[in-house]
Amino acid sequence: MTPPKTLSVIVPVYYNAESLWELYERLHTIEQSLIARDIGMELVFVDDGSGDNSFEVLLAIKHQRPKTKLIKLTRNFGTVASSWTGFSYVSGDCIVVLAADLQDPPEQIVPMLDAWEQGYKVVFSTLRSRNDPLLTKILSAFYYKLLNVMVVKDFPKGGAGIALMDKSLLPYMRQLGRGVHCAMYLYLLGFEAKLLPYDRQERKHGKSRWTFKKKFFYFLDTITGFSATPLRLISGIGLSMSLLSLAYGTKLIISALINGIEVPGFVTIAVLINFSTGIIVLMLSIIGEYLWRIFEIISHYPKSVIAKTYLE
Repeated sequence: MTPPKTLSVIVPVYYNAESLWELYERLHTIEQSLIARDIGMELVFVDDGSGDNSFEVLLAIKHQRPKTKLIKLTRNFGTVASSWTGFSYVSGDCIVVLAADLQDPPEQIVPMLDAWEQGYKVVFSTLRSRNDPLLTKILSAFYYKLLNVMVVKDFPKGGAGIALMDKSLLPYMRQLGRGVHCAMYLYLLGFEAKLLPYDRQERKHGKSRWTFKKKFFYFLDTITGFSATPLRLISGIGLSMSLLSLAYGTKLIISALINGIEVPGFVTIAVLINFSTGIIVLMLSIIGEYLWRIFEIISHYPKSVIAKTYLE
């Protein structure tokens, strides 16, 4: 007999071979507790082009639990693309995206599901603490501070590590653009969200592939994907530079005419030109980021490409 309600769990996988069995066992334990509540669980694993034996482990998991869904992408397209791919294969009444590295404890799903049953269409688990290196904590705090200043003021300061949504929101999530911050997009849909704090765990298996380079470009995607603040900022800088240049030029002319002061020559001009050129290049780079996003949208390049699927 099929349970009247089903929770779909999407798990993007990238070099997580060492943690997958423990993740599956913990999810299996959760599944047994949900069955007692007459709630089913749908597992959807998306292998994002892992170069280790992650997919072999996933095949073994499917052999043990045949109704598990596996999707293998042709290469690494990123966590956002993996999540977006998973959205196309879920059929549950509510959906949660869970990292495979176990830093976000799977057990946090249970109180999130409780909140969903209370009527919340969106539930976020927000970071209360994180067992990460000091530099990571500082950069993370700076990142979310910028998000609050430039994108949305009341987004959770520690970020939303796990997000659960009602199936009625799937049509919106399936329209995600490439590289779009899933939790931010979900938050900006405007539904009342339940916030549940949790502690991020120390990574026990493997090495994180979430490099500084990926984090930086993810930051750029988030800012340019949700905010026009950078464009308005460079407009303000351009206007300010113009006014300062006008004021400085006026001062030099007045000094030369009234006091007979010689106008400074090469050094002043060279410094001003170099400074102005640097600002112009920075402005053009910011504008280029927005143009690149437009190009990605109109080029219709696929967000992800599926190599194999193993469904029920």
